[in-house]
Amino acid sequence: VFAAEMERIFLRRWICAGREEQIPFPGDGFARDVGSESALVVRAENGEIRAFHNVCRHRGARICEGPAGHFGGAIRCPYHAWTYGLDGGLRRAPGMEGVAGFEASQHPLLPVGVARWEGFIFLWMDGEPVSFEETHAPILARFARWRMPHLETVQRIDYEVRANWKLIVQNYSECLHCPPVHPSLVRLTPADSGRNDLTEGPFLGGWMELRRAESMTLSGRACAPPIRGLPRKDLRRVYYYALFPNLLLSLHPDYVMVHTLWPVAPGLTRVECAWMFEPDSAARPEFDPDDAVGFWDRTNREDWSVCERAQRGMQSRAFRQGPYSPREVLCAAFDREVLRALGLSSPAEWPSLWGAGPCAGRPHEERDCSR
Repeated sequence: VFAAEMERIFLRRWICAGREEQIPFPGDGFARDVGSESALVVRAENGEIRAFHNVCRHRGARICEGPAGHFGGAIRCPYHAWTYGLDGGLRRAPGMEGVAGFEASQHPLLPVGVARWEGFIFLWMDGEPVSFEETHAPILARFARWRMPHLETVQRIDYEVRANWKLIVQNYSECLHCPPVHPSLVRLTPADSGRNDLTEGPFLGGWMELRRAESMTLSGRACAPPIRGLPRKDLRRVYYYALFPNLLLSLHPDYVMVHTLWPVAPGLTRVECAWMFEPDSAARPEFDPDDAVGFWDRTNREDWSVCERAQRGMQSRAFRQGPYSPREVLCAAFDREVLRALGLSSPAEWPSLWGAGPCAGRPHEERDCSR
C-alpha cells in the first residue's frame, strides 16, 4: 500500500515542496526527496523557479544531497563534474570533447513540473502534470486575504512521527480528540465550535471560533498585529485546511502555521512545521513568536503522541476499524480521496487496502459538518 501511495499520490499529484522565500536569488536552490525520488528546485537567472530530477545525466549520481544552498550560475555534479545551467541545459561534460555523435543539447537535466501558489512551490514528480489551475481551482483565491506570498517564515520545527502520514491528516481533520488530548487548546477555542465548509474532495477543512482568546498562543493573546486586511469575522476564527496530499494550512488572525508531511516509511513521517508572520510585525523590537510557537509545539507533540499510539494499535491483528462519529466526517472524506487517488472505488476493496495498516474504514452516513 505504501509503495502504491508514493507512486500514485506523491509522484503523480501536486505536492507542496516549500516556499519561494527559501530561494530568493538566482542560483539559490534546494533538494526535496519524495520517497526514493529527489527533485532539485532552483531559482533561474530570469527569476523563474525551475525543478529537475536530482540525477546526473552521465552515470546517475545524485547531484545535490544537502537541503539548501547556492549554485551560483551553474549546477555541477560532484562525481564527474558534468555541469548544467540553471535552465537545466548541459554546459560541460569532461571527457566527451570531440566524441563522435555526442551532443550536449541531448543531455539536459530532466524536468519536474513546477507550480507556484500563495508563495508555496508545488512539484509534480512523474509524467506530464495536470494544470495546477485545474486541479486547485476551488481554492485558487480562497485564502488570498491572508496575503501569504508576503508573509515571512520566522520559525520552523521538524518532527519525526512514528505514524503513517494518513493518521496525521486524519488527526488534523477532527477535534473530537481535543478535550482529552489538548486541554490548553479547548480553553481558547471550544472543540465543538465553528463548522466545516470544504467537506468532499482533495481540500477539506473549516473554522473554529476564538471565544476565549485573541489567537492560539500560550497566553491567549495575539503575538502580532492582525494580518492586514482581514475582515472582522476572521479576527475571531482560526481556519484549518488539509490540502491533499501533504499540506496542512492553519490560518490565524495574526499568523499562518503550515505543516508539510513527508512519508518516509509506512510507520514513519517527517513533518515540517513553520510559522509565518507579516514582515512588519517580525521587524518590531518587541516581536516574540514564542507565544505561538510554544503553544503549537506542545500541541503538535500531543498530536504526535496519540498518532503514534494509534499506529501501534493498528498494527495489531485484532484491529478492526470502528465507525466514525458525526464529528469525524472529514476523516471519512479523506479516506475516500485516498481511495480515489489509488484507483479504488468499491468498499469491497477496502480491507486489502487498510487491513492492519493505518487508516480508515467505511464512512458513516454524514449527518453533520461540525469538526
